[in-house]
Amino acid sequence: MTGARPCPAKKRRARERGGGEGGGAAAEAAPGRERRPVAAAAGGMSWARAAGSALAALLLLAASVLSASLLAPGGSLERSTRDLDRKRHIELKMDQALLLIHNELLGTNLTVYWNSERCYHCLLQVLVNVSGSGKPGEPSIAAAAVSTQHRSILQLNDTLEEKEVCRLEYTFGEFGNYSLLVKHVHDGVSEIPCEIVVNKDPVDSNLPVCIAFLVGLAVIIAVCFLRFLLSLDDFNNWISKTINSRETDRLINSELGSPSRAGQLGEDAQPEAWRPSVVPSRLRCVDTFRGIALILMVFVNYGGGKYWYFKHASWNGLTVADLVFPWFVFIMGSSIFLSMTSILQRGCSKCRLLGKVAWRSFLLISIGIIIVNPNYCLGPLSWDKVRIPGVLQRLGVTYFVVAVLELLFAKPVPESCALERRCSSLQDITSSWPQWLFILMLEGVWLALTFFLPVPGCPTGYLGPGGIGDRGQYPNCTGGAAGYIDRMLLGDDHIYQHPSSTVLYHTTAAHDPEGILGTINSIVMAFLGVQAGKILLYYKDQTKGILIRFTAWCCFLGLISAALTKISENEGFIPINKNLWSISYVTTLSSFAFFILLILYPIVDVKGLWTGTPFFYPELNR
Repeated sequence: MTGARPCPAKKRRARERGGGEGGGAAAEAAPGRERRPVAAAAGGMSWARAAGSALAALLLLAASVLSASLLAPGGSLERSTRDLDRKRHIELKMDQALLLIHNELLGTNLTVYWNSERCYHCLLQVLVNVSGSGKPGEPSIAAAAVSTQHRSILQLNDTLEEKEVCRLEYTFGEFGNYSLLVKHVHDGVSEIPCEIVVNKDPVDSNLPVCIAFLVGLAVIIAVCFLRFLLSLDDFNNWISKTINSRETDRLINSELGSPSRAGQLGEDAQPEAWRPSVVPSRLRCVDTFRGIALILMVFVNYGGGKYWYFKHASWNGLTVADLVFPWFVFIMGSSIFLSMTSILQRGCSKCRLLGKVAWRSFLLISIGIIIVNPNYCLGPLSWDKVRIPGVLQRLGVTYFVVAVLELLFAKPVPESCALERRCSSLQDITSSWPQWLFILMLEGVWLALTFFLPVPGCPTGYLGPGGIGDRGQYPNCTGGAAGYIDRMLLGDDHIYQHPSSTVLYHTTAAHDPEGILGTINSIVMAFLGVQAGKILLYYKDQTKGILIRFTAWCCFLGLISAALTKISENEGFIPINKNLWSISYVTTLSSFAFFILLILYPIVDVKGLWTGTPFFYPELNR
């Protein structure tokens, strides 16, 4: 997956250091499909020449396999018989490729460093050591597994002089077989030529995703086309005539063919699909959006096919997995306002509703701490190592704060803004000015703590991952102020021990993506969802007004994100970061959420072109 992938082979390589280290690994790692024909031919030759000698056949078979595996463009790479004793097998995992480094430099040992282009300002990591060539035309070979998730940066240094020999960037393909040729320097040539050649083509690992997408798209198009046909009167009449004629023939030829009985049966046989449907009281676009978030959540939590873009980003940036949680928080905010308004309109007192809110929040937090315990393998409940923050805990705290905030400052919702003269174009915002004031104060607290809280051993306002990032200057500063607050208040043993930054940035400090400081921005995210719910309820009879406001919020939040991030992954003032729940992360995902509602509302609730199936159904079990 990343630079950490070659680590399982370190012990084997440590036993192989010396004149021909890795050469055997290269031989053993050659693709099986290419070995079998050569091996079969060699076996036939050995049987013909020495039918009674099993030892001779075995030696010829090994020699043929070795020569086939070390074959490179431009001629075969000969190896001495001593390399046969050093063969080792490198088993490639998902998102890995085999790289064979051929060193033709006489007496010059090389150290190969590797890094991923997604690792921002990272120290190069040692990939493999290659000994110098003993004779001209006999390169020393070493093998290593490299990540194929992102573009790789390779740098070869002279081991003794620590001088750069060559540097290149390359995108490897999954399960591919590559050779990096470091050629001998001739007289008068100052630069050492380095070249990567393909020995075996990689597989297209994205093909299953593309096929699944195309199949899903084809199903959607087919369903839409069928619904379009059903909306045509001529097609409906033809279907009705066909069904009625068949029913008439059946009744005439049956013993129940009396006119009275046939009329009754004909009425009962009218298909349900052509009867006028009852308009649902719920806003299906909200339920559909939440169903999409739930299904995505289940998919990514169960591995997402092990694709990197279905996993959380190592630090800055966005993947599909990073969309799920904030969208669920956003829709939770919309549901808070819609459900609380409905309950209060039915005559429920605020005190009773406050008790329900507190009880539900308590249950969410308790379930998150006691039942969803990541250390269950250490015992039924390992209090010494129990993780205090978590997804359910954050949902519980966010739900409680936003619900209480709306309950304290709740105002009656006008029946229809079209009939209210006082209902201005900003009624949904101006009616909530106390809530907005509180939210802005919370965000001010987040900004002050993030950028002005002194953190021992770290620069003030640090937002980086630590580890090998930032040239390795701040290895224990993961998360800056957010990580420091969690470690000080909760302790290292009670926060998440395996953050996503460990894979790419090799961090050692514990960091919790659902920590204390990030909860402030999840409250902001939920309140933006409340704003979406208010738009849907305040302007329920004005489709155009709803769509205009969704568009305005989408553009406004998108512009804020562009300003904060400078439209880049790492160079902005506040990068998009799920581990920190940065404000740019909140504004970006909220902009996406408003855009999705902008698409779903007219299609699902206004025009009825789509019922929200199948994403609507997970909501039925809430």
